[in-house]
Amino acid sequence: MEICSSQHGSSIMWFFRDRGFDDKSINEMFKKCKRLEGAQRERASENWAYLKSIGIQERKLPSIVSKCPKILTLGLHEKLVPMVECLSTLGTKPHEVASAIVKFPHILSHSVEEKLCPLLAFFQALGVPEKQLGKMILLNPRLISYSIESKLTEIADFLASLGLARDGMVGKVMAKNPFIMGYSIEKRLHPTSEFLRSVGLAEHDLQTVAMNFPEVLCRDVNKVLKPNLDFLKSCGFRDGQIAALVTGFPPILIKSVRNSLEPRIKFLVEVMGRQIDEVIDYPDFFRHGLKKRLELRHKLLKQKNIACSLSEMLECNQKKFLMKFGLFEGSA
Repeated sequence: MEICSSQHGSSIMWFFRDRGFDDKSINEMFKKCKRLEGAQRERASENWAYLKSIGIQERKLPSIVSKCPKILTLGLHEKLVPMVECLSTLGTKPHEVASAIVKFPHILSHSVEEKLCPLLAFFQALGVPEKQLGKMILLNPRLISYSIESKLTEIADFLASLGLARDGMVGKVMAKNPFIMGYSIEKRLHPTSEFLRSVGLAEHDLQTVAMNFPEVLCRDVNKVLKPNLDFLKSCGFRDGQIAALVTGFPPILIKSVRNSLEPRIKFLVEVMGRQIDEVIDYPDFFRHGLKKRLELRHKLLKQKNIACSLSEMLECNQKKFLMKFGLFEGSA
């Protein structure tokens, strides 16, 4: 549908058309942001140029502006520059800030004083180390849009309910996986923790999962965790054995059955000629790469007719493995 210049400010209309936006995109942006109606072409051009100057590729700018057209209406020195400068102090690598803006352009529409500073203070109070603060926000810039009272505090309370200490451990989990804060407690985190309990994990095991593998808590029970559990049962593992496997290597519940678990089980039994029960004593078996680690080491041991446990075979780097079994070229 063709847009009349009289319908929207003709000055800003030409700004968009000059940069290749079609009428449909322009219409969508005006619906999203009423402030565009009175926007000045000069301000929009200035903000566009500033975003380019901080390392955002020009080909990505139309996508950024389409997601958050408000960016073009904000005061450059009142809003954009202070936020970018503050974010820059949190980053350690060039282009980290530009990358965060590309991920979540709305970060620029938030206030440093009203949103960013309270957010940093909230995480510091939970024991997040200063070096990790910037990493968290630049990795998941959407954090700035969450309410501290109704969203982030609830997530902290949930993690504390698992027995994690508020003055350090809760903050460490959030720093390790900042995306955990985007999930619903009621629809995702609570059902997942209850599922893990039902599998046989004790409270201290749950804490270990949260501390070391928080991504497991973020996955859907019915779509991911339960199908993986069903696969382990189909392999012949009993309930107690499954609890031992999940406790020893929690990502076993979120690894792809077809691409990860099934090929490793098949290799263990059919190629290595081992009993499936051996992985219960060494659940980290599922952590190792099939081609780079399992197949290569099995081949070397088989050539020398050496028998050993899975942990002896895998729980060391390549150099130590070769030394342990006398497998250096030329060795007797």
